[in-house]
Amino acid sequence: MAREQAVKARNDRNGALVEAMLLAAMADGRVTQREMQTLLSRVLERPEFEGTRPDELNALVETSAARLSEARNLEDVLASLRRRLPDHKNRMLAFGLAAAVALADQRATRDELGLLKTFQAALGISEDEVAQIIDVIENGGSLAEALGEPLERLFAEVMVLVSAADGKLQEAEARALVESFAADPLFENVSPERAQSFVSEAVSALAAEGLPQRLHVLAHGLTTHAQRVKAFRLATKIAHAGGSPSHPEQRILDMLQATFGLADDEVARLGREG
Repeated sequence: MAREQAVKARNDRNGALVEAMLLAAMADGRVTQREMQTLLSRVLERPEFEGTRPDELNALVETSAARLSEARNLEDVLASLRRRLPDHKNRMLAFGLAAAVALADQRATRDELGLLKTFQAALGISEDEVAQIIDVIENGGSLAEALGEPLERLFAEVMVLVSAADGKLQEAEARALVESFAADPLFENVSPERAQSFVSEAVSALAAEGLPQRLHVLAHGLTTHAQRVKAFRLATKIAHAGGSPSHPEQRILDMLQATFGLADDEVARLGREG
């Protein structure tokens, strides 16, 4: 049941992202080949769509186009997008994908710019966030540059993966986790409320996307050796908190070691420190 809900959430989110891009492409009354190429290339670069087969992607685009054609008005569409994109990061992503399509022809029309302003207001995107996203797009960058996870968020997620190694994270465990890393100097600039949001976001992402995808995100977000060692040290600390790591916890540590490319002697040293 939980897996079915996670799959549905993923499909709903991805459908909303595609609809945002299609709306941008159709804003001026015509859809150019360049806009559709941009839509497909942006989809292929995003981890949210990883594992989607070409036929599934075609079906998703067709379903999204049909949904838009049946909508009574733009407000209904925007309400549907908000419902299927409940967190700010995904709303920023939807805006970024729409902006990439609108700017695909190097110059957005008045209608396209108007739609982007409507998206901004409806999805709660700040002026600074808009400026950052547009700057990345105009310079040919990946949206990952504008949507990058805070390092503290990724460090917190590593600890969540170990804590949830047995397949679940109870509310009491989540509170204990927040308290444990809030005291760490790494998180000195993170408020308890923000720490709690990091944990909640990590749990939701794990449920919606699965462990392999989250390891992929961590590998792309923690790029330096120092960051990876720091993350693995935090994971080891959580795994050893109650004594020796359980079998599921050790499995997560082994997967993190492989993901981060850490040597056995380095891992052994971190284990002794933990």
